[in-house]
Amino acid sequence: MKLGKYASAALLMTACLLAVTGCQKKEGPMEHAGKEIDQAVDKLSEPKAGPAEQLGQAVDNAAATTGQKIEDAGDRLQDAAKGDAK
Repeated sequence: MKLGKYASAALLMTACLLAVTGCQKKEGPMEHAGKEIDQAVDKLSEPKAGPAEQLGQAVDNAAATTGQKIEDAGDRLQDAAKGDAK
């Protein structure tokens, strides 16, 4: 009787293992090609910082620096004008 229980348990475990491995779906060639296309589109849609982008950033930085220097000069003029008014 013990042999029958062990055999039944082994058979049940084997059936479960076969059922689990049978449920795993293998990727076909169309799914694989679709994933490759998706990856290629993702790479193309990522923005790249090219020469035009770098030039734009340099112009923005120069404009900010110039604006700060103009503001500093205006502050010095106001301070000088306040000194003359005393």
